[in-house]
Formats: sequence, structure tokens, C-alpha cells
Amino acid sequence: MDRKKRECRILRSYLREHVKTVILYGTAVLIMFGLAGLYGYEGAMRNMSYGTVLAVFFGLLFGVWDYFHYRKKCLILQEAVTRTGERTAYLPEAESYIDELYHKITNAIEMEERDALSEYDTKKQDMSDYYTMWTHQIKTPIAALRLLLQGEKTQLEELFKIEQYAEMALYYARLDSISSDFLFRTQDIAAILRTAIKKYSILFIGSGLSFRMEEFSAHAVTDEKWLSFVFEQILSNALKYTPEGTIQIYGLDGQGEKTQGEAAYIVIEDDGIGIREEDLPRIFERGFTGHNGRLDRKSTGIGLYLCKQILDRLSHTVRVESRMGEGTRVTIGFGRKDRA
Repeated sequence: MDRKKRECRILRSYLREHVKTVILYGTAVLIMFGLAGLYGYEGAMRNMSYGTVLAVFFGLLFGVWDYFHYRKKCLILQEAVTRTGERTAYLPEAESYIDELYHKITNAIEMEERDALSEYDTKKQDMSDYYTMWTHQIKTPIAALRLLLQGEKTQLEELFKIEQYAEMALYYARLDSISSDFLFRTQDIAAILRTAIKKYSILFIGSGLSFRMEEFSAHAVTDEKWLSFVFEQILSNALKYTPEGTIQIYGLDGQGEKTQGEAAYIVIEDDGIGIREEDLPRIFERGFTGHNGRLDRKSTGIGLYLCKQILDRLSHTVRVESRMGEGTRVTIGFGRKDRA
């Protein structure tokens, strides 16, 4: 709200609150004049005229003083509205019993909100701890099953998918405390990407897709664990929505040209089913599955949401381009650049 509008609003509010006083004051003066005229007190009429002028003058003087006092109080309250945390500390001092009651009510509401927020945070932390514990515990039977299923290709692929869903749940539970988990170092991005590809090799082999990763180098200040999770999610989507064809990975320089040297961007591109144009603006929304997700019926709408949240907090960028029936191109840029 600009200053002029704010001042007008305060003045209108003051006049509305004091209109009864003005009317009562004017009515009293008129009654006195009426009585003096009714009984023919000419001298009294003249004296009352002087008295009225003085009364109006001092009334206006008091009104101006009272208005500026009222204005100061409004400005303090407006400032309190914009504050965060305990707003009651910024309230003007109580000048009447009603003001004291308002202060008590405000304090009570603030305490209730603080208690509710504390209870919510505790429950949220308990839930996060539970998911973290569950995810770690589920890895033990998964590892045992992997040993039992050695040589059973199809079963191992499904077991790998279960493990990835459990891992996604763990990263989702940790999202709110992600910053405290970061360990920033200058990392070899290409090496992190190759590790993620190796992890998904069982699915690549089983898919029958053609895979190609061109030579390039890339270094950035980032967190290895969280960036690796992002690469895994993007590779998982490429595998899921590319029934046949090719998945290729290459680097781009700062001008957006392919390079075998130091890359500023990494591209993961497939020629799968693609994404509808109307779905593209919403693919990073939590829980959004879009047309492809409704067809697949296994999509959670969490993977790309997590990728965007993680990359934003790592100060990296992500851009998705896609056409239905032609494929999808995901470009990740590294804002925290530290050329090695």
C-alpha cells in the first residue's frame, strides 16, 4: 500500500470512529443556541457566539492532536502486521481496558499458534524419523532377496525397482532438512553420472535400448549424494518412457554447443513417448503425473518434484523440452561452477 492511500485510509477510519462525537458536539451547540433564541436572550446569543467560536477552535485543536495520536497507533499496528514471529511485542501500549483485553486475546492466540506449530513440527519430525528408519530397515531384506535371486533376471529387475522406490521415500522424508545434509565440494560431474548409469545397468541391459554417453568433462561445487539421486531419477524416467530407441548423454558448453571438453550443461536425451505440451509447465509440481502417468498407473508424481527441489537448493538449473512421439531432453546446468 503506497503512502497516500495509507494516509487516506487512516483518515477515513478516524472520521468513521468519531462521527458520533462530532454529531453530539454539534447537536449540543445547536440546542444551546435554540434555547437562547427561544427565550430572547440577545446578550446571551452574542456571548454564546464567542463561546462557540472558542469551543470550535479548541475542539479542532484537540481533534488534530487526537488524530495524530490515532495515526501513530495505526502505523505501529501496520508495522506489527508485517513482522514475523511474536507480533504482540510490536503492539502499541494499552491505553484502556478494552486495549488490555485485545492484548490478552492476541497473546492467547499467539501462544496457541506457537503450541500448534511446535506440535506439528514434532509430529513431522517423528514421521520423517519413521520413514528414515523404515527405509534403512527395508534394505536388509532387499539385500537378502538379491542374494537369493542371483541369476533370476526379471525378479532382480523388479527388486531393483522396489529398492529405488524405498530410496525415493527416504529422500522425500529428508527434503525439509536437506540443507543440513549437504556436503559441498568440487565434484567430477561426469564421474557421478557414470556411477548412476552403472547402478541402473541391470535395467539398461534388460530394456534392449541403445545407450550412448559421449566423452566430456564437467566439474562443479555440489553435493555428490543428492546430485546422484537426481541423475538416477532422470535416467529412471528415460527408461520408463522409452519403449524402444536410444538414450544418449552429452555435454554442452556455455554457448549451448556440444563439447568434449569442459561442459557447463549436461543433457540426458531419449526418443521415447515424450510429454504433452500442456503437461510441460506442471511436470515439477508435487504429485502431478500428467497424461503419461495416467497411462502408466505407476507414476507417483514425486520424482521430478524432488529433482527440481534438490537442484534449486544446489543452485543448479534444470530445463525439460519434449514433444509427443519424439522424445524428451533434460538439460542440467551447474550454477555453482568451479573449474578444475
